[in-house]
Amino acid sequence: MTDHLPPFLHPFARPAADRFVEIVRGEGALVWDSDGREYVDALASLWYCVVGHGRTEIADAVGDQLRTLDAFHTFELFTNPAAERLAAELVAISPIEDARVFLTNSGSEAVDTAMKLSRLFWAWQGRPERSVIVSRDRAYHGVTYGGTSAQGLAPNKEHWGELLGGVVQVHADSLEDVERQLAEHGDRIAAVITEPVQGAGGVFPPADGYLEGLRDLCDRTGALLVFDEVITGFGRLGTWWGADRYGVTPDLVTFAKGVTSGYQPLGGVLVGPRVREVLEADDQRWLRHGFTYSGHPAACAAASANLSVIRSDDLLPRAPAIGDRLGPALHGMVEDGLAAGVRGTDGIWALALHPEDSALVVRDEMLELGVIPRPIATHSIAFCPPLVVTDDQLDRVVDATRTALTTVRDRSGA
Repeated sequence: MTDHLPPFLHPFARPAADRFVEIVRGEGALVWDSDGREYVDALASLWYCVVGHGRTEIADAVGDQLRTLDAFHTFELFTNPAAERLAAELVAISPIEDARVFLTNSGSEAVDTAMKLSRLFWAWQGRPERSVIVSRDRAYHGVTYGGTSAQGLAPNKEHWGELLGGVVQVHADSLEDVERQLAEHGDRIAAVITEPVQGAGGVFPPADGYLEGLRDLCDRTGALLVFDEVITGFGRLGTWWGADRYGVTPDLVTFAKGVTSGYQPLGGVLVGPRVREVLEADDQRWLRHGFTYSGHPAACAAASANLSVIRSDDLLPRAPAIGDRLGPALHGMVEDGLAAGVRGTDGIWALALHPEDSALVVRDEMLELGVIPRPIATHSIAFCPPLVVTDDQLDRVVDATRTALTTVRDRSGA
């Protein structure tokens, strides 16, 4: 052990690391570190800060709720006004008609909940053998054991021992591969899970017709279709949901991140009528699943205030505008030989780097230039700024990216 290491063991980091950028303040799309340096937050912290930092209306809503009712559980008989209000608001904007909402604390918990509900849906119909979950490679579905088992990023699945059984993966871009799995496993398939746009795996929008094809295959085989909208929900694609953006209706939708813009931890699952019908068919059955803080009133108050800001600031149209400014600039870097490719749509983008360039090195150069992007492994740099980002701030992101890439490639002699 090393005595000088800080007491906080950081997630997705080297345990032996001893240098960190301490972020102490935020306003809009800007944050400041403990040395007073200003940065453009080019990834909305971690894909979540849709409405930007420093929104006092959200902070006030949380404070008011804590002063009224700090917390009380929602198991069995109990509820609270904040949870009921938020659930009604989410149902009103849901891409699935007649949905209900199950609340969690995170996207990982939401994914595990959707996987469990998919299996319960079949078990309660006397078909427990229909338990197989189909997921895509490159997928990121969180880090609990269910989500880790379903994700398609190999390094994140190593060294944890035996993962959840009954999960099979398909090639991320192949409907034919999905069809083969459905044919092979036949009546053992419970659900297919997919991100509308694969986010943490590198920002991969769906090919034309892909999501529609999944819906058709699920309809033909009876499998449930689960959309993981932890990143794509709440305006990131210019609509409330990726399901709206692509015109495909799933049976279950997971959400988190943008529902509160990160002001409080909250996630959940939209439960569509097909699943509801089975869950509600026998009033003597119990749903034996939930979390201590499901429906936490302060988190729900933050979410309601966040949704109000998205509406009042008219932020949904802002995502396509971000894409219109950021996309061509990134393509220009590819045309100039600074990067290998561009992927993205609306308010979420990634720049694929040349094999000899490291995303971590590029990120570090960009930090020196006052911009915080997200390195994806070593191969890509991702951008997902708050929807309140200004055009001038986007131009700062572009300038810093171009300068960093030029510096890195000049240094390597490429």
